[in-house]
Amino acid sequence: MRVLFMGTPEFAVASLRRLAKDGHEICGVITQPDKPKNRGMKLIPTPVKEYALTLGLDVFQPQKARDGEAMDLVRRLEPELIVAAAYGKILPEELLNYPKYGSINVHSSLLPKYRGAAPINWAILNGDGETGVSIMYMVDKLDAGDVISKIKTPIGPDEDAQALTARLAELGAEALSEAIAAIESGTVVRIAQDEDAATYAPMLSRDLSPIDWTKNAHAVNCQIRGLIPWPAASAVVDGRAMKVFKSQETGEETSAEPGTLLSAGKRGISVACGDGKALCLTEIQADGGKRMSVADYLRGHPIQL
Repeated sequence: MRVLFMGTPEFAVASLRRLAKDGHEICGVITQPDKPKNRGMKLIPTPVKEYALTLGLDVFQPQKARDGEAMDLVRRLEPELIVAAAYGKILPEELLNYPKYGSINVHSSLLPKYRGAAPINWAILNGDGETGVSIMYMVDKLDAGDVISKIKTPIGPDEDAQALTARLAELGAEALSEAIAAIESGTVVRIAQDEDAATYAPMLSRDLSPIDWTKNAHAVNCQIRGLIPWPAASAVVDGRAMKVFKSQETGEETSAEPGTLLSAGKRGISVACGDGKALCLTEIQADGGKRMSVADYLRGHPIQL
């Protein structure tokens, strides 16, 4: 099938790779413009652009999706199907409806749950035990189109958002391959989403970072795992501001006030939480320092309790 692919971050690369592996004619790749990064403000290509160029594909980077430039590209490329995966912009209805087989999207949640920008993070932040991917037809409304297929998967007790993203990317590519096969064979089934069951996963912000130790240990652990790699959970430990990247629920009980440091050693820094249980911090980044294990941090910054 002649496919136009639209995607931007690393999550989308797996889907593009699978399209190429399945032998589809990829007539072009649309991704967001290169962005300046770091002190030198050097323009950095998106992960999708980098991978597409290794395949020798034509890459297009329109500044906007609704000013006509993207639509002109679609008319010129004449795709039979548009496939999107985390492209990052809402597309106009005219563009979505142009291809013979319409436009489909790889979404990293079990729709209608967690429509929006950060479904993987919010599944962990909310303590869900299960998530998955959905392949849906795109409409001119955020993640509201008919669903073609879903694949469910449990969320590991220690799995953070970065690791889960990588795993869901591969599941999404698998579901995409099956969905396109169904579209080609004419056996595709469209299931309308239940609007009453829809929930939203808004963009992350630094406002989510500060840890509230009055919450239970599991909730704090979910916060730490859900905010990896950005913006990362934050706390003041022994008077020093730091980001927290890994933690472990030990089940240790305590009567100490929430936020009290209980111990600091090779295992990590144990902190009292609001449910009378301790949470052990095992990987941190002190303000102005590097990300490291707590054991390494304590060698240079011992904590006296």
